[in-house]
Amino acid sequence: MRAARGPAAPGHDPPTTAETTSTDVDTEFSRFAAANTMSLLRTAYLLTGDQQLAEDLVQESLARTYLSWRRLHHRGNAAAYTRKVMYHRQVSWWRRRKVAETLTDTMPTTPAPGRDLALELAIRQAVLRLHRAHRAVIVLRFFEDQTETEIAQTLGLSRSTVHHKLQRALKRLAELVPELRGELS
Repeated sequence: MRAARGPAAPGHDPPTTAETTSTDVDTEFSRFAAANTMSLLRTAYLLTGDQQLAEDLVQESLARTYLSWRRLHHRGNAAAYTRKVMYHRQVSWWRRRKVAETLTDTMPTTPAPGRDLALELAIRQAVLRLHRAHRAVIVLRFFEDQTETEIAQTLGLSRSTVHHKLQRALKRLAELVPELRGELS
């Protein structure tokens, strides 16, 4: 990487418009991170069930995205790449860590007008009680609005495996939140 620091040394051409300087890369990446961090944090929280783990997951995913920024930015798929890294890092953490999850009695949230806060809290708590693989497919399907095929590609599973995990997760959610039974069938 060449940085734009004064005149070019003899025998070296200055950067062309096709090349970007380190400062440009840092600025572009900073804008990308600022625009996407809150969305990534929401998704990471749903995946991990823990605010600190979610922040760590987003930070690590953004760091890996930064390392590939030049390639990703020009192709226009940086956000998709960051999310894919995030899901893969989370799966890797699940395999590595066998720590029991702890559930809290309340979830911090700010209700919006016209929302059923009790039902929303029940759903959030139920999602956190799902097996981590089932939680991942629920988050990707309903919070990230991905198709079963996209979920399979993201998680490296077959479409039929994703379909079965999704059906089991929905069945379990209906057991945990009886108010959803009519909507999940």
